[in-house]
Amino acid sequence: MKYFKGFASDNNAGVHPEILEAITKANAGHAIGYGDDPYTAKAVQQFKSLLGDNIDVYFVFNGTAANVLGLKAVTNSYHSIICSEQAHLNVDECGAPEKFTDCKVLTVPTPDGKLTIEGIKRHLHGFDFEHHAQPRIISITQSTEMGTVYSPSEIREIADLAHQNRMLLHMDGARISNAAAFLNLSPKEITADVGVDVLSYGGTKNGMMFGEAVIFFNRELSREFKYIRKQGMQLGSKMRFISAQFSALLENDLWLENALHSNKMARKLYEKIKDMPEIRVTQPVQSNAVFAIVPPEFIPRIRDKFFFYMWDEENSEVRWMTAFDTTEEDIDNFVKVIRETVSAAK
Repeated sequence: MKYFKGFASDNNAGVHPEILEAITKANAGHAIGYGDDPYTAKAVQQFKSLLGDNIDVYFVFNGTAANVLGLKAVTNSYHSIICSEQAHLNVDECGAPEKFTDCKVLTVPTPDGKLTIEGIKRHLHGFDFEHHAQPRIISITQSTEMGTVYSPSEIREIADLAHQNRMLLHMDGARISNAAAFLNLSPKEITADVGVDVLSYGGTKNGMMFGEAVIFFNRELSREFKYIRKQGMQLGSKMRFISAQFSALLENDLWLENALHSNKMARKLYEKIKDMPEIRVTQPVQSNAVFAIVPPEFIPRIRDKFFFYMWDEENSEVRWMTAFDTTEEDIDNFVKVIRETVSAAK
């Protein structure tokens, strides 16, 4: 039996019913385009309630655009961007950061996906020296591509390092809701309150059909962003359909409900496999991802029933992602397939 759901990505999940309902409601009648509509005004105000009044909020269609255009707004072509070697910016955006910002992307090895002060400092040289790209941005991902989560103190330490060197801190928050849920903190407490300057706030991975937000905590940084968004082909003419989704996501903390559930499902999966000697979990399970080394002969048999991605083929490491619509039955069925596969090999 091939199961309909898999554990490849939270991008593969459907749309939360309340968000679908919000899209349907927004579809009634006409509304002024390009964001001059009541749905967008409401969503922006909700973001201000969540993250603080002194912010600028811009909606775009996808995460690559949120990251790249947010970075473009605060860089020049002679700047460099420092990030983890696993960062989406570095490995999953098809060179878009380099193409659209013209900046040099400098990477740091991060076994758990988290930048450290020591790792960052290796790139903090050449300031005011015209022969070197000028360090401008430190970019972190929360939660990271390895499913791990930065604490507020870790973020503050990186932000302080950036600001001491006349740099900025960018956060790829594609899964910021999962991080906040794990930490039992508000998104503001892990962004504005600890020195983040520019944030990509994710919606798609947490129950939306499409849409991300670019948040500037220093409004001086966003003065020209409306032109950058337009040139970047991310100004939605029918923006109400992004805004209505965010409004539903932020209403009554649906963002938190969805993230808590997907985190819980990942933890349940971990608890059920952690004592299996044939499988070794490689990262702390802090969000909605489980990374594990699985004997290579088992992987195609398990994937025949539940689709998921290889993470590191050389080391036979896989990534299993849960989503807002993953059920306990899904976890039980998946673990059953894993156990049957292991038993059949004995």
